[in-house]
Amino acid sequence: MKVSTDSCIFGATAAAFFADDPKLINTDKRYLDIGTGTGLLSLMLAQQTTAAIDAVEIDNAAFEQATQNFSASSFSNQLAALHTDVLQFEPGKKYNGILCNPPFFEGDLQSGNAMKNAAKHSTTFTLQQLLTTADRLLTSDGILAVLLPYHRVDAFIQSANDLQFYLQQQILLRHTPAHPYFRGILFLSRQQSTAHTKELVIKNEGNAYTDAFIDLLQDYYLQL
Repeated sequence: MKVSTDSCIFGATAAAFFADDPKLINTDKRYLDIGTGTGLLSLMLAQQTTAAIDAVEIDNAAFEQATQNFSASSFSNQLAALHTDVLQFEPGKKYNGILCNPPFFEGDLQSGNAMKNAAKHSTTFTLQQLLTTADRLLTSDGILAVLLPYHRVDAFIQSANDLQFYLQQQILLRHTPAHPYFRGILFLSRQQSTAHTKELVIKNEGNAYTDAFIDLLQDYYLQL
């Protein structure tokens, strides 16, 4: 599976959020990456924190790729790839933060590729299951970070409220100033507070990366 621009934005945003959160700045903090794929989000988070990160992946080929990427990185001592179904995952500990780029599509037309369907469609892991998993595995003050299609943001926030998870911050993504929102990055916790909304535009009218995009991704993109 190719690495997408929006997943890179999510990884950088989540890494910055967790690195800056005063409750989470500590070497004994633990994070969980659900559906790690190639390990991108975990690697970006490890670049900005010193915490231990467990990366769960159900697909064997993706798990092997993540394991290889972790071993080749400078952060291998922080990272653990785990080949398991997170619904059956019993780590015996709670996590201070969970991040997930979940399957996007429910009830949409699927391809003939079973691996792509599992990665992109909610055939193996639904958003409701993500919320119940977060409820089970997060500490009482832990944060759930999730990347979603924009049209599913409001429904997810409502479902989260039903489980007493509340929006802390959301970042809405546009391709250009002329485009509508296409993704939402959400940070939720069990603490109720005033939610903050930000916007990130990837490219300007001249099709060049915006200053905000460059500032966010320059630690990860070699060409910026």
